[in-house]
Amino acid sequence: MATTLIRGGRVLDPASGTDRVIDVLIQGDRVSKIDENLPADGAEIIDATGLIVCPGLIDPHVHLREPGQEHKETILTGSQAAVAGGFTTICCMPNTSPTLDSPEIVRFIFDQARFAKCRVFPVAAGTVGRAGERMTEIRLLARAGAVGISDDGDVIASAGVMKSVFTATAAAGLVFMQHCQEPTLTRGAAMHAGGISTQLGLTGWPGIAEEIIIERDVRLLSVAPCRYHVQHLSCAGSIEIIRIAQVNGLPVTAEASPHHLLLTDEACLGYDTSAKMNPPLREQSDMQAIRKGIADGIITILATDHAPHTPDEKSLPFADAPFGIIGLETAVAGYAQALVETGHIDWPKMVELMTINPARLCNLDQANLGEDGLGELREGGLADITLIDPAHEWAVTEADLEGQSRNTPFLGRQFAARSVLTMVGGEVRHSRLSVSTAS
Repeated sequence: MATTLIRGGRVLDPASGTDRVIDVLIQGDRVSKIDENLPADGAEIIDATGLIVCPGLIDPHVHLREPGQEHKETILTGSQAAVAGGFTTICCMPNTSPTLDSPEIVRFIFDQARFAKCRVFPVAAGTVGRAGERMTEIRLLARAGAVGISDDGDVIASAGVMKSVFTATAAAGLVFMQHCQEPTLTRGAAMHAGGISTQLGLTGWPGIAEEIIIERDVRLLSVAPCRYHVQHLSCAGSIEIIRIAQVNGLPVTAEASPHHLLLTDEACLGYDTSAKMNPPLREQSDMQAIRKGIADGIITILATDHAPHTPDEKSLPFADAPFGIIGLETAVAGYAQALVETGHIDWPKMVELMTINPARLCNLDQANLGEDGLGELREGGLADITLIDPAHEWAVTEADLEGQSRNTPFLGRQFAARSVLTMVGGEVRHSRLSVSTAS
């Protein structure tokens, strides 16, 4: 049985409140001991001095493109990007071809994930073909292993269908993840509606298109209770709707993505398609409101919305190019720059928003999976561990991108933090550190 000692790191486990400089001993695929001055006894030693040692990061919002769009990404290449960014678990969205809307395709995802570098869990569609009309067999999707329900990439526009999906999702014990986009207000839109869209001559996408769907869904929850999660929140107005819902005791959560915390619609100047995403980059006031929403505890999950596309697709004119950017490899650095370095939150809170909170959202925590629960760093638990250097100066290059696509607006950007080692089930899957062996 392989034994590894992670020595002298700052161990952060938000689930237990641990924040101490101590050692972590791993035997096989489990954490054996967490304590001070643990003996090496022939173990491989990872010197974590000056580093953060935390539960493996979990991303509940990733597009892996398989099946059907393997020219953009595959489960394998997406998992390579994930471990390069410190993620040990990712949840893949259902906008594949065919749509992830049947138990057979859920099982296909798990079958392909056997070869992945990290753990992969599917989020299944709420309607057949993500067409927003006929509800899927949500109970059977849950039984096959889906960890959430979403028509991500599209919204369920019909309130009647949405109500039925909420009821079925709740009965299956899952969370519904909503892509909040009122379709009649966004048809043909390419970027945020404002002065810059006017300047560029592009059709604008108003923030109210997001707010209307959240407001509608919050009202539906009063008659069809369901755990409800807002994906990739982009507007200041949305935060206030969610805050009121939470105050009223509704089970509403929300996530933020790195690009909405670091960039505004000004990034689209010059028709740069690497800054074209859905929902679009908005104004400085929206970006600051999202940061504050995280600091205030309204937004409790950080997710990448990793969305790979080919260079040919992103080389199209701005209005025709697809929405989306990749994000797995740069997420830790981006969140640290937007939130920790600005004083909005500290490292323990950032780790919480990237580990135990998404684990609980997707029923992957100890309460649901027992000793195989994710999102915690505890004795007896699975050794899914991420090491982060909070003082690692680097600039993003294409060589740092280990997935299949390169569509990021962060090439050349300077960052001051980085994941440096990713361990899944006791195995080092990615490392920028050296490992020694005790004699």
